[in-house]
Amino acid sequence: MGRGDHPQRTPLYGAVMMIAAFVTASLTAAVEMPIAAHGVIIVTAALVGLAGFLMTFRDLS
Repeated sequence: MGRGDHPQRTPLYGAVMMIAAFVTASLTAAVEMPIAAHGVIIVTAALVGLAGFLMTFRDLS
């Protein structure tokens, strides 16, 4: 295994992406902003969370 090729790096990045999506969605819900901005941020956070989920649990079969 070469430097930087650790097999657990991708699941770690996925977990970080899911946590970032949860925090972003929570902060967005707590702050007053226009509905359009809410929608864009929540949809983006959901897509990032889904990508993180797929990266984290890609090897389960």
